[in-house]
Amino acid sequence: METGDSGESGPLWVSETLRVLGAALRECGAPSAVWFKESSQKNLKSRDFLVPRGALRNSFPEGEVPAELIQKLTTLNVPGILPVKRCQLTDAGLVIQLDRPDTFSRILRDFTPYLRPLPSSSEGVQAALILNCVPLHACTGLGTFKLSHLRAVLVADHLAEVLRLSGKQVRLIPPIRNKEVGDFLKQLGITWPSVAESPDLDQTISRYKYCLKEELGGCSVSGDSVQPADESSPSVLFRVHLKSCSEEHGLCLEGYDPNIDHFLVTEEDLTHVARLENSVKESVKGAEPCAVLHVVSREEEFHQQKLDLLWRLLEPGAASATQKHLICGPVTVLTPQSPVSCSQYFHLRKSQMHKASVMKYGDCVQGDSWDEIITSLTSAAIKFELMATPHRTQVNLNLEEANITTKGTKSGAFVMYNCARLSTLFDSYNSAVSQGLYPEFPSAAEFNYSSLSEEGEWLLLFNYIMTFPEVLSEAAQISLTSPGIRVTATTEAICKFLVSLSMDFSCYYNRVHILGEPLPHLFGLMFARLQLMNAIRSLLHSALSTLHIQPPAQI
Repeated sequence: METGDSGESGPLWVSETLRVLGAALRECGAPSAVWFKESSQKNLKSRDFLVPRGALRNSFPEGEVPAELIQKLTTLNVPGILPVKRCQLTDAGLVIQLDRPDTFSRILRDFTPYLRPLPSSSEGVQAALILNCVPLHACTGLGTFKLSHLRAVLVADHLAEVLRLSGKQVRLIPPIRNKEVGDFLKQLGITWPSVAESPDLDQTISRYKYCLKEELGGCSVSGDSVQPADESSPSVLFRVHLKSCSEEHGLCLEGYDPNIDHFLVTEEDLTHVARLENSVKESVKGAEPCAVLHVVSREEEFHQQKLDLLWRLLEPGAASATQKHLICGPVTVLTPQSPVSCSQYFHLRKSQMHKASVMKYGDCVQGDSWDEIITSLTSAAIKFELMATPHRTQVNLNLEEANITTKGTKSGAFVMYNCARLSTLFDSYNSAVSQGLYPEFPSAAEFNYSSLSEEGEWLLLFNYIMTFPEVLSEAAQISLTSPGIRVTATTEAICKFLVSLSMDFSCYYNRVHILGEPLPHLFGLMFARLQLMNAIRSLLHSALSTLHIQPPAQI
């Protein structure tokens, strides 16, 4: 389907509209008054933006807004802001209602700008960013790959995708060396880098050994002379006194765990640090140091802080590089019979998805195409379970069969189900066109968008299509200049957005008959609704792509 030509004034942004409306209030003497975007279907029946009465009383006597301000807000003509239909003072406060037909027309004629982050979202983060997924360094096979490790990989993979959409140069490390783990991640739609190790890796490790033995000799001791009964190990190469070494080298320890002191350094630790150093050199290629974000499970956070400091001690350039730690909370299985591995978790969810599909669709659920669908449903279910919660919060998994369906409103499978409904809708339309019942889909610029009068239609446009760029931008925001070493990211934003969108879309789809009778006088409304559904389908696919989930054509 065509999306048509963009409007002459370009895309319309909610954030820009709020900025301009706020500036108008400040110019009229209301610096403390703040506009709010409405989101509930009940409030959207009468208003789109609101300044509550209480906020108005702080700036105007008894909350009475000057007529010239209302006139100014009604006649705003600024590029990038939504068209205002009316502005008035009500019992709730100062409200604005938008010109909905004009808004529908200007957005749906070309909705492609709303499938990307806001243009300004690339500010505040270095252009080059290394995402170091810590659990993968020590992963030797699926037997050592825990659920908390899988969560960290999913978070890093999703974060890399939204950062790239925002214009960042992102490098994922370490490369996966174990084929079993690589194949498992591919089942989840994740193609993690699996390139060979840098040829300079062994040379860098040898240099570090020399540095620890000779240059840091005053604050590190050869493992041969360290013999504490509870710490001795053949794998320990050096014992480094991190606190004293850091103080001698002028390294700031603010934000690090105060209990950090002795570090028993192994060959694996030196390999980890060497990978970091070589990745930085390959990424920046002589430019300013890039940022390194360590994505780490909470159980490995303390050890990663030690590696962070060790790298700063071994590499003078690393001391000035930005290092931040993004902590992923633990994954707990409720009432487990025994520890659950990642492989068991995947196969259990896949089996449950297969059973749920058979219950709904019967014996037709078989063959390669259905296996692909069920694998995709399983991937979605797992990713939403592990990522719909803020990354720093614990995830509690309920593995009971009754907890999984293809239509549970809080699941990834529910999102996939609604994607499939949209695919079926357009298949039905195209089939009717081939039979001569409907005409071919016209240019999006030809539609009469004033026919879109359902509140559910405005809800889908105003709360989802128009806000998706801001959700993408929010998901890519990481404050690398904040104090301390920990950072947070809204890695749960896309999952929550998709579930909310799917619920509102499902309510609308169940209530409204989009493909009407094949009568010419009904085609205008049908085409306008189909174009809205086209935008929703594209939005769903774009959002799912940030999670590397392949939307199904049918369920």
